[in-house]
Amino acid sequence: MDTGWKEKTMHKPMHKLAANLTLLFAELPFLDRFQAAAAAGFPGVEYHFPYAWEAALLRERLAANGLSQVLFNLPAGDWQGGERGIACDPGRVAEFRTGVALAISYARVLGNRRINCLAGIPPPGSSAAEAHATLVANLRFACREFRTAGLQLLIEAINSRDIPGFFLTTTRQAESIRREVAADNLLLQYDVYHMQIMEGDLAHTIAHHLPHIGHIQLADTPGRHEPGSGEINFRFLFRFLAEKGYQGWLGCEYLPATTTVAGLSWLAEHGLRA
Repeated sequence: MDTGWKEKTMHKPMHKLAANLTLLFAELPFLDRFQAAAAAGFPGVEYHFPYAWEAALLRERLAANGLSQVLFNLPAGDWQGGERGIACDPGRVAEFRTGVALAISYARVLGNRRINCLAGIPPPGSSAAEAHATLVANLRFACREFRTAGLQLLIEAINSRDIPGFFLTTTRQAESIRREVAADNLLLQYDVYHMQIMEGDLAHTIAHHLPHIGHIQLADTPGRHEPGSGEINFRFLFRFLAEKGYQGWLGCEYLPATTTVAGLSWLAEHGLRA
């Protein structure tokens, strides 16, 4: 009997976990969440957007708590109004380019090397071909600007149940666009929650695309709560990622079922620690 897999999985996987401060520790004001994440043992943080705060202030919070800034998104339009990105909108190319410059200025201060681009929802009257061409052109522009700044750009597929009409919805589509853009600093952001809903087959898909995955985010389904709260076998998945040699960050982008701290028991249950 081949016991290779069993022997490998007896060792606890070591992963770098980043607290998503947009969703975790939401019981606290945003700027207090840095300290809370550090107190819980997280070495890194990510969040949706930094732009409501001065970059220097965020850098101070990172430094004071010994945290690494891992990731944030490009400006994504009117978030409160329901927009989820503008990269595929033919009428907002100038706005997109302004957002690229702003994101670069924040990354230089905060120290992260990766920024995610949300493709968005095509506007009424825009064809799929127009949205596709706009997205590819915008990504090529952003990759050129990012390369000069020493940064990597990520693109993320999101499920169409939570965000109906979102342009980028599967790993295959994201990888096709990545190849079409043909920039060596464009990678995939793989969100386990979104892709379990859209396509399943997580382990095979991750293994197939791993060379081009720059960041992985975690939440269970249904509910988008803590790992272990739903149908995804995270115990297997964490060990699988370790066995495959994934060295990147795992972003904890989930909605705590109760409070953040109460929900962190999933770490020990899966042989992890923040």
